[in-house]
Amino acid sequence: MSAKILEISASDDDQRLDRWLRRSFPQLTQGRIEKMCRKGELRINGSRCKASSRLKVGQAVRIPPLGNLEARSPKLSKPLSADDAKTIMNAVIYRDDYLIALNKPPGIATQGGSKQVTHIDGLTEALKFGMDEKPRLVHRLDKETSGVLLLARTRNVAKHLSKAFQQKKTRKIYWAAVAGVPTPTLGTINYGLVKSSNKDFEKMRCVHPGDVKKIDGAKQAETDYMVLTQLAKRGSWLAMVPVTGRTHQLRAHIAELGHPIIGDKKYGNMSRQNLGDGWGAKLGGDLSDDLHLHARYLKLEHPITKKPLELVADLPPHMAHTWKTFEWSSKDFSDDPFSDFLE
Repeated sequence: MSAKILEISASDDDQRLDRWLRRSFPQLTQGRIEKMCRKGELRINGSRCKASSRLKVGQAVRIPPLGNLEARSPKLSKPLSADDAKTIMNAVIYRDDYLIALNKPPGIATQGGSKQVTHIDGLTEALKFGMDEKPRLVHRLDKETSGVLLLARTRNVAKHLSKAFQQKKTRKIYWAAVAGVPTPTLGTINYGLVKSSNKDFEKMRCVHPGDVKKIDGAKQAETDYMVLTQLAKRGSWLAMVPVTGRTHQLRAHIAELGHPIIGDKKYGNMSRQNLGDGWGAKLGGDLSDDLHLHARYLKLEHPITKKPLELVADLPPHMAHTWKTFEWSSKDFSDDPFSDFLE
C-alpha cells in the first residue's frame, strides 16, 4: 500500500487539515493525525504541516499508507431512497451538459461528516442524468443556509469552476433578514476572522483589521452589505456580498455590527426577542426561528460557452413566510442591487 496525493478542491477550501481528514476517514483519531504531522508523514505541497493547518484550493496533500483503516471506514451516506432522490431532483434550477445548479434546501449539509448521514454530496447520485459519474461539488454552503449551489458534471469543468471561485471571478449575492437596522445602510465590513476556540472548529471571532497579522490563524475578510428595506427598527432585509470566502463570514460579520441574522443560534441570542435594539436573533409571533440566510444569486462565466450565466434561487418556505408577513417583495429590487446603486 502506497501514499496517496489528494488535491484540495474549492469545496474543501479553508478547512483545517485534521477536520478534513476525519471527514474522509472517520476512524482516524486526532492522536494519529498529530503523530503523522510530527513525523512528517502528512505533507502539504511537499512541506511539513500541522493538524491545524488550513487547506487551500489546489494544494496537494500527501497521506501516508493507513493500513486497513480505509477498508474499515464506514460509509458516510445512507442508501439513496426514492424520497431523497425526488428531493434533490426537485432542487435543480439549471442543468446542461457541463454543470448543474441547485436551490439547496436549508437543513441539509453540503458534505458528509461524522454525524452527517444525509448530505448533498451523497444525494448527487440521483443527478447523473445519463453521465457515468455523479456531479462534483465546487463550493459549499453552510448546513442551515439555502440557495444556489453549483455542481460540475466533469472533472475538467470542476477544475475550471474551482479556479473561478478561487480567483473571485464569480459574483454572489445573499439575502438575509437581520435584527435591527445596520448603520450606515450601505457599507463594507473588514473585520478579520479567527477560530474562536479549540472546542468549536467552525465558530469564528472577529478581530480588528489592523490586528489580523498579529493573531495566529486570523484571516482577512471583507463583506459588502446593503439594507434593502426595513421594518421600523425591529428588522431589515439585507443583500450581502462575500468578497472573501471565510467560514461563517456573513454571519460573524453582521453579528459583530450588533445585528445578527434572524435564527442564527451560533452568533445571535435566540433566547431574546428583538424589540428594536437590534440584538435578539428572533422576531417572535409565528415567524420561524430557522436561519434567515439565502444564497439568492450567482453570476459567472460559463466554463464552456464563455457566456455570462446568472442563477437565481427562490426563498425557502420559512423565509418566504417572513417576507410575505413583512410585505417585502423581490420585484422591488434587481438581482444585484449593488450594481443599480453604482450606475
